[in-house]
Amino acid sequence: MAASGLLVAFLAQGMAPDVSGAGKQAATVPVLSPTIPLEITVTSPPSPPTLASLQHDFDVFSWQMFVALNWPANADGSPNTKLTIGQAPRDSVVWQHWRESRSIFLPKGETPPPWGQNTPLPAVCSGINPKTLPPNTLRLTQIGKTPNLLDESSEPFKTGPLIDQNGRYTRYEILTNETMFNYILGNTLYSKAGQQAFNADADFPSSDPKAAQVGSIMVKAAWVEMGGKYDPSKFFTAWALVYDNPAEQHGVKPFCKLEKVGLVGLHIAHKTADEPQWIWSTFENVANAPTQGEKLQRSAYNFFDPACKDCQVNEPPPRPWNPENAYTKPSQIERVIAITPEAKRLNDSFHRALAAVTPNSVWLNYELVSTQWPTNASSRIDPTGVPAPSFLANTTLESYIQGEVKQTSSSCMACHNNATTTAGKSADFTYLLQRAQ
Repeated sequence: MAASGLLVAFLAQGMAPDVSGAGKQAATVPVLSPTIPLEITVTSPPSPPTLASLQHDFDVFSWQMFVALNWPANADGSPNTKLTIGQAPRDSVVWQHWRESRSIFLPKGETPPPWGQNTPLPAVCSGINPKTLPPNTLRLTQIGKTPNLLDESSEPFKTGPLIDQNGRYTRYEILTNETMFNYILGNTLYSKAGQQAFNADADFPSSDPKAAQVGSIMVKAAWVEMGGKYDPSKFFTAWALVYDNPAEQHGVKPFCKLEKVGLVGLHIAHKTADEPQWIWSTFENVANAPTQGEKLQRSAYNFFDPACKDCQVNEPPPRPWNPENAYTKPSQIERVIAITPEAKRLNDSFHRALAAVTPNSVWLNYELVSTQWPTNASSRIDPTGVPAPSFLANTTLESYIQGEVKQTSSSCMACHNNATTTAGKSADFTYLLQRAQ
């Protein structure tokens, strides 16, 4: 029986979920593996599982995903099994070989190149010789979690750019794995005309443990430029073309530069057979922001200034927004929902495993915030599957919509359940298809 089904059966007995069990999980050191998990593993005791024990199991799944996707990669994007996560820190990792949204949804609905090939450099970067770029150079133009942020947002929540402590705009990208890309390509969902001809709800392939088949996975990443107040040794870094493109950001001037950037936030969404609403995992750099109501643990944060007493907390910067500005007043971000003690213990256990392989592993600077999953995936009343936890936010990706207010605060499944194609059909919990031209 599916994990969510086990919980429904448990609740049907009239028993209240035991939220105390998660704290009793054994403090074992996890095994680090380059294999992407295809479904959660239900641990025992207790039997039947509780809400807390299943949350633990989904959080373990999230960490397993994080480890597998951040494993050092071979040139073809497969995991390099001669190495372990944290070794060869200058090498690219698995998910960096996936397809970025801008190489899928092209101008005029053109057919994207097949997997393993990329599109030419954007015109704004024409002055750079592609042969001189480091391998796997990122292309970062997006200044918000959603595209066209300077004009409008396709997601129905308060949003805005996130300004780092150097006064620079945080940059974002969204990538899909090969399974998800092939579904888009094979069904011509990369264009408005193709979506109109498809004329059906999207239904991305799920991971199938019986067939050992990896299903659809998408990643959203947030990056800041290194230098200034940021120590590159505290981040997973990469080289990126950071550019402003008038075709994507109304009113900006063409601009392109090569910069070293550091990872500050990472969403992982994975569709599995038992969780058709996807499993939503979110990770952050440990120094991103303090938690509201808690004593400050650091003298400096990536998105919070302890010395600023009159800064507005968790508010978008005032308009007009312009990434070309040499300096913009930094955002003042605090975490609204604290990371649970159980998640902190799990973070500690994976950090011990990472440190056992590489004592100074860069991944020791990252932590799981939480995992959102459907407690009743087959619910006939709630198409979101009755998510647990009800709300989930990453301080770099949902900076301004944190909290626990229904219809206002961030909930991955509640938000993405509203996603449609450009033809008005269900987009299967992703807004990516709205980028089709």
